[in-house]
Amino acid sequence: MSEKKPLTPTRKDADPVVKRSGPSEIDAFIRQVQTMAPVASGTGRLILALDATMSRQPTWDLACKLQAEMFDAVGKAGSLAVQLVYFRGFDECRASRFVADTTSLKNLMTKIDCRGGATQIGKVFSHALKETEKGKVNALVYIGDAMEENVDLLAQKAGQLGLRGVPIFAFQEGHDPATETAFREFARLSKGAWFRFNSSSADTLAKLLSAVAVYATGGLKALEARGRPEDRLLIAHLGSSGGGG
Repeated sequence: MSEKKPLTPTRKDADPVVKRSGPSEIDAFIRQVQTMAPVASGTGRLILALDATMSRQPTWDLACKLQAEMFDAVGKAGSLAVQLVYFRGFDECRASRFVADTTSLKNLMTKIDCRGGATQIGKVFSHALKETEKGKVNALVYIGDAMEENVDLLAQKAGQLGLRGVPIFAFQEGHDPATETAFREFARLSKGAWFRFNSSSADTLAKLLSAVAVYATGGLKALEARGRPEDRLLIAHLGSSGGGG
């Protein structure tokens, strides 16, 4: 076998037999997101990126619940548009348009099923960089459990996002140490934050996602003005490699 590369953990996917979305369902997904109302100018924009590969299937329902909490907070936060990005299977990476209709976007998210495949974080970061050329992106939330790509190339893109004012809020499922090291570095380079994601911290993470929504809407001033414990926690970890474990 070839020698191990640093920070490229392998991952054994769960049972390969799962319900899969057919071409008609995928086409329906694309048609639905295209009919959503476009966002108004001057609206804050947040990219929510999800790893939908097979290893996340056991905690997918929990992830959807927490992400739904964030969408609910977004709806209350005001003028914030959310774009859903996810990858799964063989070279499949999709994105919706930015929409303010968070209820419809939340419903779309719950229809996504997990498929076996390698991570495609590089595509997510490249997509976010392209979106910054079209307009300001206030934050990138990434939720996943593995990192199976060249960490140096990903770190470079994370740094570029940081230079463009796009902090990465990385939420890690599980305890893979190499993935944690990489996610922490992405957060540090982009001036974002890293937190662990698991069932025991579901309530805390739901509140943190709410804080991210507030941050993307009004920045640090909005977080400081709201002043909840999760807001202070997020402020404390912005720009560092630290975070909740």
